[in-house]
Amino acid sequence: MPETLFLFDRPEAVSAWSAIDDRVMGGVSHSTLRFDPAGHAVFGGQVSPDNNGGFASVRASVSPPSARDIEAIELVVRGDGRRYKLNLRIDRGFDGVNYQAAFAPPAGRWIRQALALADFLPTWRGRAVPDAPALRGATIEQVGLMIADRQFGGFELAIQGIWARRE
Repeated sequence: MPETLFLFDRPEAVSAWSAIDDRVMGGVSHSTLRFDPAGHAVFGGQVSPDNNGGFASVRASVSPPSARDIEAIELVVRGDGRRYKLNLRIDRGFDGVNYQAAFAPPAGRWIRQALALADFLPTWRGRAVPDAPALRGATIEQVGLMIADRQFGGFELAIQGIWARRE
C-alpha cells in the first residue's frame, strides 16, 4: 500500500508549500501551488526568460520524513502538454542537491504517474552531480514540483496527490 505524502483534497493541504522561482537569482518567473475547489491542487504560474530566468518551482517538507524502503513516487496529475520535474531532497536545507525525474502528463486527462527512484538524477542548480549520495535507501525530507528547460509562458499542472510506493 503506498504511503500518502501529500493529498490535495482540502484548502489547507497546500499551505506548507512555498514557491522558489528564478527570482532568487534575479529572474521574474512566478508560481504558486493553490487549492482548486474541485478538490485538487494546481501548480501554476508564468516562466519568463527575462533577467536570465527560466524556472519556477514549489516545494514542501515531508512530515514525518518518508523512510528508506521507497521504490517509486506516484502522482495523480493532469497536464497541460508541458514537461515537469519532480524534485526530491534528502535534507531540509534551502540550497543543495535535488534528485530530479521528468514527467510529461497528457493535457486535459488525469493519470497516475509512477517515477522509479532509479530514474531520479542528482543535480545542483540544474547541473549533474555525479558524486552525490545515493537516493535509494535515503530518507526523503522534501518534495517539489518544477518547470524549466526553456518552457516559457503560462503553465498549469493539476495534482491530486503524491505517494511513496514501498518495496
